[in-house]
Amino acid sequence: MKTTNQKQVPVNEIDLQANREHKDSVFRLLFSKPEILRELYSAIEGVELPPDVPIDINTISGVLVKGIRNDISFIIDKRLVLLTEHQSSINPNMPLRIFRYFEKVLNKIVDYEKIFNKQLIKIPKPKFIVLYNGKEPYPEHGTMRFSDAFMDTEGLTVEEDEASLELTVQVYNINHGQNKEIQQKCDTLNEYGLFIDKIREYEKTGLTLEESVKGAVIYCIENNILKDFLREHGSEVVSMMVEEYTTEDFLEAMMEEAREEGIEQGIEQVARKMKTANKPISEIIDFTGLSTETIQSL
Repeated sequence: MKTTNQKQVPVNEIDLQANREHKDSVFRLLFSKPEILRELYSAIEGVELPPDVPIDINTISGVLVKGIRNDISFIIDKRLVLLTEHQSSINPNMPLRIFRYFEKVLNKIVDYEKIFNKQLIKIPKPKFIVLYNGKEPYPEHGTMRFSDAFMDTEGLTVEEDEASLELTVQVYNINHGQNKEIQQKCDTLNEYGLFIDKIREYEKTGLTLEESVKGAVIYCIENNILKDFLREHGSEVVSMMVEEYTTEDFLEAMMEEAREEGIEQGIEQVARKMKTANKPISEIIDFTGLSTETIQSL
């Protein structure tokens, strides 16, 4: 990445206590600049978009996954792109989660006072992309569809036809060594993958999560990997990565208990424990799929 005049943060001053209340993710902080989003989108789509193509970032303040804001929504080239990082095992309910998020984005960009006018309201063409960098094996590219969740209607008197509603999610594995062509075209994505890989490498040596993240930050700065970004946001990165991984481990443990207790009872048990841990209602809904009324009654 190009060197710029940015505030220098000595690596020995990285403080885990800094920005402890920060709920953004490293992914969203890193890819929040229009020029980087343009580079990333161009690499994924295999196109060359000129630098004068405008990008309108309209990420909403709500939570999509895990209580950490790891989503980016933007409009580019007449397309509305929802870009989501996913670190845990791929969840089959991702299309449903994105569907709910997309509705919130539409509420933000569409003037619904004009919805009863005779003139057709035009909206950008939606594009849903998940960037997967979890530990579980996953192919370089996969597709998830909203219709996969639809109940089987075989045997009904109504002739089977195509679903009236569909939402397609393109999933790309961005772990280091995967989708090399995309990563070669986007230096920031490639270096982000190296950073995550280095954290996991340190963890395997027996270091704590905090020590692993700090070690990865120092290593990457010394080896010109996300150097400017990590020098400017070093303390935030450590705090956010620990928050992300801790939240992920908590939810994974909850779901493992759910599988052991049975789906329905287990999901309710997860919701109870998340309430006990003072997780927001919106996060519990996103993770369990339960209604607000059901959660409040637990």
